[in-house]
Amino acid sequence: MQGFAGYKAGSTHVVITDDVKSSPTYGEEVAVAATVVETPPMVVAGVRAYQKRSGALRVAKEVWAEELHKDLRRLLPTMKGGRGAGAFEVSPDEVHQVRLLVHTLPALASVPKKKPELMEYAVGGPVEEGIELAKELLGKEVRAGDVFSEGEYIDVTAVTKGKGFQGPVPRWGVKVLPRKTRKGRRTAGTLGPWHPAAMMWRVPQGGQMGYHQRTELNKRILKIGTNGEEVTPAGGFLGYGVIRGDYMLIEGSLPGPRKRLVRMRPAVRPAGRATEAVPQISYISTASKQGV
Repeated sequence: MQGFAGYKAGSTHVVITDDVKSSPTYGEEVAVAATVVETPPMVVAGVRAYQKRSGALRVAKEVWAEELHKDLRRLLPTMKGGRGAGAFEVSPDEVHQVRLLVHTLPALASVPKKKPELMEYAVGGPVEEGIELAKELLGKEVRAGDVFSEGEYIDVTAVTKGKGFQGPVPRWGVKVLPRKTRKGRRTAGTLGPWHPAAMMWRVPQGGQMGYHQRTELNKRILKIGTNGEEVTPAGGFLGYGVIRGDYMLIEGSLPGPRKRLVRMRPAVRPAGRATEAVPQISYISTASKQGV
């Protein structure tokens, strides 16, 4: 399965052995910032087979599990169970891609919601193997360790923190004009010429800042665990709480505030100097984030 989803819990720091050969600190222990993402299992509720017709992908076959998870009723209250894996009979020659319809289980995480998120992920590899894997996983749970491995690089997609309406200075970084400037200082120096008598889209103006979907590339997975106590700080993460089950420790920062859904996929443009060896972690900070 080419992706997974979890909930951002908070940040911490770890001490790892630098294994990037071109780094000046290669072979030494370094402290790096890391983000903890709680990743409860995801349930494969359905499968789809796509055909390529007229240059576009069209659904050729769609099958749902015979028994749907009870939490999915909160999202699809009128949805009934399907015919199961036995009805997913397609010819590999006619199928271009196989995808899984999966949903989260937020009730198993420390987030204040019970309604799951439903999403679609492709199955990698040959189509024949994808069909067999889809039949095998239909109606079952998938864990983060089944999709990713430690040391792997991934791309992370999330909705950033919302800042509301902001002016051009924080939104675009324009210079604050001198004190004696006419008609305002925290604005663009000029809004454009007389002709053409129109405001160009290039002019920095105020507007919505934040709460945008963004994808950050090449984030390294430092650790995938099943015991949240290994990374939960004393007193829990601020505004989130304790990690109750599976988790992923990802190097660096991730977009969005705590409790927000984070979607992950294998890196589509891996960095040239990247190494996918298992990181050697010697210390994970579990000190209190509340200063006690």
